[in-house]
Amino acid sequence: MKKFLIALLCVILAAVLVVGGYVAYVFIDYYRLEDNILLEVDTAGGAADSQLTAGETCRVVSCNVGFGAYSADYSFFMDGGTESRARSPEAVRENLTGAMEAVTALDPDFLLVQELDVDGTRSHHIDELALTKELLGGRFPYGTFAQNYDSPYLFWPPLEPHGANRAGIAVFSRFPISSALRRSLPIEEGFMKLVDLDRCYSVQRIPVPGSEGELVLYDLHLSAYTSDGTIADDQLKMLFGDMLAEYEKGNWCVAGGDFNKDLLGDGGASFGVTGPEYTWAQPIPAEIIPEGLSIVAPFDEENPVPSCRNADRPYGEDDFCVTVDGFIVSANVGVEEAAVADTGFQWSDHNPVYLDFTLN
Repeated sequence: MKKFLIALLCVILAAVLVVGGYVAYVFIDYYRLEDNILLEVDTAGGAADSQLTAGETCRVVSCNVGFGAYSADYSFFMDGGTESRARSPEAVRENLTGAMEAVTALDPDFLLVQELDVDGTRSHHIDELALTKELLGGRFPYGTFAQNYDSPYLFWPPLEPHGANRAGIAVFSRFPISSALRRSLPIEEGFMKLVDLDRCYSVQRIPVPGSEGELVLYDLHLSAYTSDGTIADDQLKMLFGDMLAEYEKGNWCVAGGDFNKDLLGDGGASFGVTGPEYTWAQPIPAEIIPEGLSIVAPFDEENPVPSCRNADRPYGEDDFCVTVDGFIVSANVGVEEAAVADTGFQWSDHNPVYLDFTLN
């Protein structure tokens, strides 16, 4: 019996050391990028054949591609589903190909993409940024990329760990980008920072010849998996402050992306589904939106299409859906149309959204 107890104690001690060592590794390996990082402007797409002009109608499309994993029958473990990785390299390519075909069919002047892996266990180490550029086929002469996720190896779920992943947000433009900047957003501290991203937004400056201002274009992906609901509000307040300062300088401001907020206020009811247990997508408090800026939520009352599904199970028409993808514009930007492109969530848990606008 004594030998058995000693052996059992050794096993327990070894398990504690392994778990403790892994926890230490995760926290030691964790880091955040600093704020105000200048981004490289990629001009590999060739020279721009046109310049942006005031009064011209432009289209910006935003698309969260869900690291190439979310076919319509996919469910994700952090949403209550069962899967943690894309099913295969072929599935990643198929989903990204479908998503890029959908967005290019919308003929955008600007494309904002979120959740692109550049190297990830969950995406079978496919460089999705390079693949996206290939799929776009030189359509956009200018582009930027801002990293917002670089996690240590996460051993969860046990049977198929999410692994180590590096990802970010990308912008593609038909018009010249004179410079770009990565801004670090506030995030939750403690353990929850390990399951959230290194949240940021990117700022692209696009000259408008013949005017004294420029278009300042933002790509964003705000927090979803937090225990503190004020974090996303703090992120928005930072973004609003940045945009308002640019607007007051005489620039035009357009932001787009995945807000992880219910942009319609009661999105589930808007699409004929309810889900009070889904608390991750809350409305944006009206009192934090400053004068001079407005939220543009893409919605067609005659044909309501959500921008996002809850991925706790394979997609069905009675599933909880909401619109979390949309835009922010300054008061000197004219909004002509904002809508969701209905892809049936074939290639992502998000549908692409677009905004037609003019620089007044």
